[in-house]
Amino acid sequence: MSMRLFTRLTNAFSKKIGNLSHAVALYFMYYNFCRVHQTIKTTPAVASGLADHEWTIEEIVGLLDSN
Repeated sequence: MSMRLFTRLTNAFSKKIGNLSHAVALYFMYYNFCRVHQTIKTTPAVASGLADHEWTIEEIVGLLDSN
């Protein structure tokens, strides 16, 4: 429910399936690699061993620029 795209479909829905999939991918990237969760005190990616540090948004944007 933290994605505005899904809370009210009348205001901010994607007309193209590609835009929807990109928005969801960016959200999950932020949620798992950037956002520190209260229960585990770190990001899920660091807790599971997928990443060695908490990512910044600049690092995610850098991934977008490289493609």
